[in-house]
This record gives sequence, C-alpha cells and structure tokens, in this order.
Amino acid sequence: MKRVILILLTIVTLTNCIKQQNNTVPSIPFDVVIDINLPSYNSLAGVGGWCYLDGYGSRGLIIYRRSIDEFVAFDRHSPVDLEGSCFLPLFPESDNFLILRDTCNNATFSLYDGSPVSNANIGLRQYQTLYDGLNNLRIRN
Repeated sequence: MKRVILILLTIVTLTNCIKQQNNTVPSIPFDVVIDINLPSYNSLAGVGGWCYLDGYGSRGLIIYRRSIDEFVAFDRHSPVDLEGSCFLPLFPESDNFLILRDTCNNATFSLYDGSPVSNANIGLRQYQTLYDGLNNLRIRN
C-alpha cells in the first residue's frame, strides 16, 4: 500500500513539473494581497466579475471571480508570444468577456480556466489565489 501511494505521489509531482516547464511565460515571483472591497476592485464584488492588476507577473494579471469564494488569476502574457513582443497584453473580447484574445498571434484563451480555445497548444500561466472569505484576496506564484 505504501508503494502505491509513493508511486502516485511521484507521478503527480512529475506531471506538475512537466506542466510548468511547457509554459513559455516567464515565472516572475510575487506575492500580493488586495482588498476586493476597495473601489478599484469593485468589479470583483459579484460572481463573473474581472479586473486587471498591473505590476505583477510578466505582463500584469487578470483576476476573475468564478464563484462566491473562488477566484482565478492569470498572467496577461500570451504563451503563444514566445518573445513577449506583442504590444498588447491579453484582454477580454468585447462580445464575450470569458474569452481572452492575443491580437498579435490570433490566439484565444478561456478566462474561466486558462485553457487554449484557438491557435494555441499551451494554456495561460495561472497563479495561486487564497481568499479569506471576507475581503482579502492573496495572489502569488
């Protein structure tokens, strides 16, 4: 039984390492806490809201509120833009905010889970989010 658990843990660890190595977006360490009750984060007050957070990650972050107590945060650097030369970071489409667009490479990604939608094989770099249930959201990598 111990062997089976050890093998499963090894597989999970290796899978996570391989997954991170495939992402072309630079991993820039940060740890930030935001108060979602502040006016600048008013859009996160309700489920389905999103906002930008500049100055973190490679090209800034986009934060999306999936449910009452679940948030996701993605880097706005497109994994298709290998050199980071695209002048415009990822942004939500005007007719469907759940789709993020890379205008330079014509790629799209899901804001809900970061998965590629079109013209990309790699999903977005996702960061860890921790919500205290009141007003503080911690985002880090």
